Amino acid sequence: MSIQVIEKEEIKVVGISWNGTYSQISALPSLFKEMLNRLEEVSYQTNEPVLIAPFHSRETEVTYYVTTPVEKIEEVPDGMVGFTIPSKNYVCATHKGSHDEVENTYKRIFSWMDEYGYEQDHNALSIEVYKEDNKHLIENGELHFDIYLPVKTYK
Repeated sequence: MSIQVIEKEEIKVVGISWNGTYSQISALPSLFKEMLNRLEEVSYQTNEPVLIAPFHSRETEVTYYVTTPVEKIEEVPDGMVGFTIPSKNYVCATHKGSHDEVENTYKRIFSWMDEYGYEQDHNALSIEVYKEDNKHLIENGELHFDIYLPVKTYK
């Protein structure tokens, strides 16, 4: 697994949100289905064939969004939110594998961050990016998505 640090430009997104405990995280796949069913409601979508899933993890709970990138935030549909993710430095890696292996991918990223002196910025959103190109893998039970963990400046 390749891990690197990149600067990601700001992204404007519109989508749906969910908040719950880690034990309720099995609800997340239904969010993706709901967002896919409601995509046509979102105005000003970019041409990027992706779903962007920003999230904020805390000690006991997580707030998770399933969104689509937009050129501008206007006319946010009922039951959705729109916001801007500011430009930020991220540690980036790609998860390829089953749903059960996601936690191990995150552990490898955190280990790499410790080894190279990067500290996660817990005040910023982490991001998962699901590309349309990999949809066939997801339908076959494999996950394939990019992970971006926000970092403070290098220690």
